[in-house]
Amino acid sequence: MGRSVVLSNGQTFVGLDENGLVHDFYYPYVGLENLATARASQHKIGVWVNDQFKWTDDGSWDVLVKYEDDAMVSNIKLHSNELAITLELHDYVDIETNSLVRHIALTNERPEERDVRLFMHQVFQISRAGRADTAIYVPDDHYVLDYKGRYSLLIGGKFADGETFDQYAVGNYGIEGKAGTYLDAEDGELSNNAVEHGGVDSVIRFRRTLSGNETTIIDYWIVAAGSQNDAQAVHQHFNETPMENRLGHVRQHWRAWLGGGSVEIPSLCRQDLEHSMLIIKAHCDERGSVLASGDSSIFNYGRDYYCYCWPRDAAYALWPLIRLGHFEEAKRFFEFARDTMHKDGYLMHKYQPDRSIGSTWHPLVHGRHKELAIQEDETACVIFMIGEFYEASRDKVFVENLYRTFVAPCAAFMAKFIDEQTGLPHASYDLWEEKFLTSTYTVCTVIAGLETASKIANLVEQPDDAIRWERAAAGIRKNLDKLYHKDGYFVKGYLMLEDGTLRYDNTLDISNLYGPFMYAKLPFTDQRLASTAKHVEQHLLNSSPSGGVVRYEHDNYFLTKHQYTGNPWVVTTLWLAQYYVSVGETSKAKDLMDWALARELPSGALSEQFDPETGTNLGVTPLVWSHAELVNTILDLSEKS
Repeated sequence: MGRSVVLSNGQTFVGLDENGLVHDFYYPYVGLENLATARASQHKIGVWVNDQFKWTDDGSWDVLVKYEDDAMVSNIKLHSNELAITLELHDYVDIETNSLVRHIALTNERPEERDVRLFMHQVFQISRAGRADTAIYVPDDHYVLDYKGRYSLLIGGKFADGETFDQYAVGNYGIEGKAGTYLDAEDGELSNNAVEHGGVDSVIRFRRTLSGNETTIIDYWIVAAGSQNDAQAVHQHFNETPMENRLGHVRQHWRAWLGGGSVEIPSLCRQDLEHSMLIIKAHCDERGSVLASGDSSIFNYGRDYYCYCWPRDAAYALWPLIRLGHFEEAKRFFEFARDTMHKDGYLMHKYQPDRSIGSTWHPLVHGRHKELAIQEDETACVIFMIGEFYEASRDKVFVENLYRTFVAPCAAFMAKFIDEQTGLPHASYDLWEEKFLTSTYTVCTVIAGLETASKIANLVEQPDDAIRWERAAAGIRKNLDKLYHKDGYFVKGYLMLEDGTLRYDNTLDISNLYGPFMYAKLPFTDQRLASTAKHVEQHLLNSSPSGGVVRYEHDNYFLTKHQYTGNPWVVTTLWLAQYYVSVGETSKAKDLMDWALARELPSGALSEQFDPETGTNLGVTPLVWSHAELVNTILDLSEKS
């Protein structure tokens, strides 16, 4: 299903689905904890008009879910022909408080006066399996509170004139054979049941008699806080505040952020670029983590979420922000990486937003040997990105402070994590997290990481280190031919066996091109690079009716139609586009960029991959990495022109 719109303030993150309903609600970190029951249900919206009732996700409504053009604010339109009702929602996560606010314009589209009732449903799962939560109506300040331990979620709202909801119901959800209290809304009346515990949900009702073609405004909010008192203070403030002003303040904040970089945003595909910037920003926790995706629907098809900070994904996500002169997000992530680095100088597979180690499927042994459960490119590309940060920001003080605590330990690890027999980095897991080998892509990122470390060492006046890192990079570079196939392309990689022989994986992979091109910086006159690009064009580009570029030959991840070699990805398609820009084939590059743009949801959100026949979204939506590569490609084309 995916999330058409994501909203965030660096602590609270909310995902809205294709019907404009709340499906993910993370607090107090972006990506941790998800307090919504995303695997079971979304927070529903219902409308009752003159004895007719409809939920907005029943399939009969016309639904359009988008962003506003230049703010992290939704622009949602829900229209029912049968009810002759339109809802227009502008949703945002408040900048100053951890609150989701839904600014709703409800319009009676009939000429006659009608009794209209709006029902807002909310279902949270704070404790495990939702077995120990409490929901309670609080009469003193007129709100519903859903709480457990240090989590308090306060639900309230009001009309523009200050009048608030007139009925409520609290009950059980998903336990003891009970579907949920939301069903109580379908007769237009709520029971006013005031408390329940276990698995709980709640509904509140806003009622107005609307004249013909009249519109009324309702602001509905969910306040997240560490205590009831803190949540109640925000609730009281909202009740005393013109909420239209608050929405305007949020719009101004995001417009200022978009225009706050040191580089002017190009005119090419400006709206797509700005939407992508906002989606990237939404996944940045203010404490440094950068989430791969907040879309929890992936759990329905696998064993885990994408709600982790992969160092690689974070580095790629921040690259376009760095290029546009937004540096604070990168600085916070580099500090996050420094503080989570292993004492031996490498970054682990992935991390939770609170800096604890994430889950992994990489073992610590291979055959009879102990091995590290890492992907070395994640360490290398973060060092490379620090170099990109310095080139753009010239912030010598920040980089100097990172050198001894992060850059030098990582460079020392990379310089020694090399097999003497081949002169190339020791095996680790590849960037797709599937194979343990010495891969072309990782080798190239290590070259770039060491060369960057050498430049930074010179910058901070550590010449001995600079020579050491440069020599290590040069030693690896001169052995790149060991990864070049006689048929004319860089291979996936090889694994050194116990007897010292090399078992090659000759798979053609888009990263076999991207690594030598982007990280090893092979000149375009290098026949190895040009020949690898031809192989990619012949075997990975447009290999199915959906077009685009697959990751590698016979990629089975999310593949259900095995007559094709894989599903096309946004990242891989735009990698080839970036290569085309660099060699001057801008027409080909633009065609591939247009392919990606054509696969955006109406909101501008981009998925990870697509069905090879139908082009249906597969994987998480949005994937931050997809948006990062879209912005990078737009910037590349803009600079070229």
